[in-house]
Amino acid sequence: MYRATAIKALSLNIDTFDEKGVKTFIDDINLEIKYIDGTQHTFLDGRDVSEKIREPHVSMAASNISSLKCVRLKMVDMQRKIASQMSCVLDGRDIGSYVLPDADFKFYITASVDVRADRRYKELTLKGHTVNFEELKKEIEQRDYNDKNRDFSPLKKADDAIEIDTSFMSIEQVSNKVLSYIEG
Repeated sequence: MYRATAIKALSLNIDTFDEKGVKTFIDDINLEIKYIDGTQHTFLDGRDVSEKIREPHVSMAASNISSLKCVRLKMVDMQRKIASQMSCVLDGRDIGSYVLPDADFKFYITASVDVRADRRYKELTLKGHTVNFEELKKEIEQRDYNDKNRDFSPLKKADDAIEIDTSFMSIEQVSNKVLSYIEG
């Protein structure tokens, strides 16, 4: 959702740190999350931007725009509405600590910066993007710093969240670990 909001700002030539500029569209943003054939799709202004939100330049723009209180309040309102309408899994950097503090299950999924950069590098290169690993790693470190140090609703582990370090785990191992807590 933050990535789509960043795309909206960029398309309007609004700096992603410009809260006054972002306020011109945030209340009326046309953003939808839909499931099509079991896959999540993000729609912005009626266009499927599911692939576009994963482009490298969008990551830092999303981190920038997510620091704006007006954006966080709008996204939290939308996320809470989604969660109230269905049983779902939400992921984000403040879901358990701020968005859904009373969620039935909270997991703080983490991995080392090197592992996250390697995973992202592989994902992007498989999609045909040219990426510099060291630059990607620096961007991830900067996003982490920005998100942990923003004034409103910073990235932090909820006190009652279960922490899972996935650095040396496969996707299947992570899924099984999470399910082991849910299924008890």
